Amino acid sequence: MMQVTSTDCISGFAPLLANVVCCPQLEATLVILIGQLSNYTNTLALNGSLAGHCLSDIEQILVGHGANVGLSKICSIHSSNLTEGSCPVSDVAEFESIVDSSNLIAACGNIDTVNECCKQVCQNAILEAARKLAEKAYNLLSLDVSHVSDHSTRINDCKSIVLRWLGSKLEPSRAKDVLRGLSNCRINKVCPLNFPNMSHVIEGCGTGTSNQTACCGAVENYVSHLQKQSLVTNLQALNCAASFGVKLRKANITQNVYSQCRISLKDFSLQDSGCLLPSLPSDVVFDIKTGASFLCDLNDNIPAPWPASSLLPASSCNKTVKIPALPAAASGQISLHSTNVNSLLRLVVSAAFTAVPPALLLLPICHQPGIVDHRPAAQPGRRGARRDGGWDGVGG
Repeated sequence: MMQVTSTDCISGFAPLLANVVCCPQLEATLVILIGQLSNYTNTLALNGSLAGHCLSDIEQILVGHGANVGLSKICSIHSSNLTEGSCPVSDVAEFESIVDSSNLIAACGNIDTVNECCKQVCQNAILEAARKLAEKAYNLLSLDVSHVSDHSTRINDCKSIVLRWLGSKLEPSRAKDVLRGLSNCRINKVCPLNFPNMSHVIEGCGTGTSNQTACCGAVENYVSHLQKQSLVTNLQALNCAASFGVKLRKANITQNVYSQCRISLKDFSLQDSGCLLPSLPSDVVFDIKTGASFLCDLNDNIPAPWPASSLLPASSCNKTVKIPALPAAASGQISLHSTNVNSLLRLVVSAAFTAVPPALLLLPICHQPGIVDHRPAAQPGRRGARRDGGWDGVGG
């Protein structure tokens, strides 16, 4: 699991893969580690000072195996993310006395990554569990939930506790799949790109302008700046196309400039390759001979749909454009060391993790009173982290 995370957040490419691959994987790893640790500590959160040391040590381990040195900043993760926050429940026994554990496992033990984002089976179960945990605070204070201003924050903090409990009960590789699947539901809802001033496009394509060449030149120039920001999934590209189109329509540009200028969904992702990442969770793959690579669709030439109005679509579940969850068969592996981004040369990551459960790996780092700090002895010649994110020879 740690090896998968360090590879997903590999050095100079972490910022480009941050939104879709690196940060979701890092967040899942932290959830699973604290969850697995709770099997020894009986608590689903770390205290403030311990959380700071723990996060720092985890970052150092990841950096030592090829990850970017600024993961906390890139992914906006703070030590407070490892604590209970404002959730009133972090004790495992108390959690299980409040939450319907069997229902939670039934809903989230093995999610349908294709349909979960729309059907929200697991997400609803997590929300219900978080609400029950949050209600304890109001019961203790005899408060009416409807009059509490920080209710949504408390619910979100309790969601983190629920996710850690799932991370403690599921086998790590399965927990990773569940957490990454849930992250992708959030990721694919929005466009991660920043849209700078578009006055040049509005001037070139505005009402009364009949010069198509000038209009398309302005659009293509603007899109070329968007292409420098980040790799995006095909569903994110759809949202980006909608966002850009709506901004243009609000500026009274009603003609379909996407069709006019032949703008496709790939144009909203990082170039030179024009790669759209799959909408389902994926990881960077490292090979000692070929370097690091990731799966993307090189042949996904879907025209960017022009919005019908100046309002954003309500939900990706209602979109009529057919987007494949996984790239077509003709898609390829893009090798990170072969691209021109930041002129990065091949980065060889040495992987030598010990084959131990994630919780035992974390114990020497996030040491708490009452836990014996037994650091497992290294076992030469074995690789602890499998490509699927699990751990060799370790059960759930």
